[in-house]
This record gives sequence, structure tokens and C-alpha cells, in this order.
Amino acid sequence: MTIEEILAGLKYKEQSFPREALAEAIAHREEITPELLRIIEYSAGNIETLRQEEKQYFAHIYAMYLLAQFRETRAYGPIMAFFSAPEEIIEPLVEDDVFADLDRIFASVYNGDVSLLKGLIENERADESARSSAIEALTILVAFGEQTREDIIDYFSALFNAKLDREGDPVLWNTLVLESARLYPEELYSEIEAAFDDGLVEDFFMSLEDVDDYLAEGKEAVLGRLKGGPGDAFIEDTIGELEEWLCFRTREKQKRIDAAIEELSAELSAELGASKQPRPARRDFYVPYVRQTEKVGRNDPCPCGSGKKYKKCCLNG
Repeated sequence: MTIEEILAGLKYKEQSFPREALAEAIAHREEITPELLRIIEYSAGNIETLRQEEKQYFAHIYAMYLLAQFRETRAYGPIMAFFSAPEEIIEPLVEDDVFADLDRIFASVYNGDVSLLKGLIENERADESARSSAIEALTILVAFGEQTREDIIDYFSALFNAKLDREGDPVLWNTLVLESARLYPEELYSEIEAAFDDGLVEDFFMSLEDVDDYLAEGKEAVLGRLKGGPGDAFIEDTIGELEEWLCFRTREKQKRIDAAIEELSAELSAELGASKQPRPARRDFYVPYVRQTEKVGRNDPCPCGSGKKYKKCCLNG
């Protein structure tokens, strides 16, 4: 395929998955990277125009994943600009599935300018899922040595104490508390405790006992797991990431997933019914889905097979 043919095959969302076009794009990395960057830059600056397209424009989604796989740092600014737009503006151009991987996309294209991630986190007009993903991306950057734990703990402290609206979306507070715990929460324990006391963290998501578990485990063990699962890895396989999306599933595969969801829901219902104050499990490491085992972590692959993180799929029902 020529570069023009590849780009044409990736412009809109079609019913069939564009495996060949994506494979050709990966095979022609050097030639197609400038075109993918132009797509991201155009998309960030012309969101309203793209919303008016007769077919669902999708080139920016494919471009984000490909550039993340290529670890293309020139994509960082335009991608951050796109997701910094008001939630109601970008909503028609973003599939829910994107948010399952957005933290990893941010981290994969990161160019060293942490202020863009912080700006998105503090942008109250931006989509709360994008802001949450930016918080998660900071943890990934610590895991891979792109940021120091001390700097991110200091920033999280600022979020707890002033920079994050205490009347804001609970998704952000859920994420902030969890990511603080994953970085070992000793310095932030009083702030975390206050967040629970003020009802900022949703009961189903996490409890203060979970935070205590991180402390009891010890700093070295907790930090040693930061790179322990697929939810904390860079984007390395665009085709593998995207082919599991709901919009690309075959009917037969969806039936299998629906059956798995039904079984998982029944087990969760039984578990919740057996406890007056249920506690979600840790998100740090992957626990294969087997009956009567430890619960699946929030950041683990969802047992339903959707390809999303559990916390962004079946955890919320």
C-alpha cells in the first residue's frame, strides 16, 4: 500500500478493523510518521470542523496509538492540546475505549515537559477521564524513571491541598488517592485520610484500609510493583490494543464476552452481598480470573476480555 492508501484506510471508523492499513503504517514508520503528526496537529486545532464530518473521523485515534507505539515525543504537545479541549467538544471524537489506554499514550509520547500533564489535571473544563489519565501517567513516568517519586508526591500533595477542587468529580479523587497509594503513601497519609473523611473517594472504589495495606507491605515492595502489569506499560502493539475494541468485535466474540461479564457480575454480586463493607482489591498486579481467588485489581485487564482496565469496565457495572 502507498502512504496515501494507508491514510485513506485509516481516515474514518468502519465496521471492519483496518488491520492491513495499520500493519502497513507500522511497516512504513519513517515515511508515515510526519503524516501522523500532521493528523494530530490538525485534529487538535480543528475539533469543531471534524465534528461536522458526515462519517465518524477516526484518523486521530489511529495516529495517537501509532505515534505512542513509535514513542514519538513530537506527538506529546498536540495530543495534550486535543484532550485539554472542553469535554463537550471532544466527546463526539473520542471512543470510551481510548480512556482505558490514555495514561499509557501520554506516557509513551512524553517529551519531558511535565507541565502539560499538570495543566490537564488542573483544567476543570477538560474531560474528567482525561484528567484522571494524566494523574495515572505520572505514576507510569515514575515507574520508568522519567520522573522522581519525590517530585510527584510533592505534586500530589499540592493537588490534595489546593489544586484539585474538593467539590469536583469523584473520579479524580479516586485516582489521586489510588496513585498516591501506589507510590507508597507515607507522606500523604493525612491528606488521604482527610479525603476519605470528607467523602471525596467513592466507597466502592477504595477504602482507607486499602491504603493501610500499602503501608503495611513496605515501601520497597510497593514501589517494586510499579512496572508489574500491562496497565502500566507503554503502548507497544497498536493492532493488539485496538482490535479488542467493542466497535470491532465479531458477533461470536461478543457473545463470549457477554457470558464472561454475566459470570463476573454474579460473582461480584455474591461477594458484595456477603460483606457489609466490601473492599475493592489492589490494582497493582495482574491476578488471573479464577473462581474464589483474590479479587481483580482495578488496573488489571478486565476478566470480561474487553481489553480495558477493570476499573474502566466491569468494576462500574
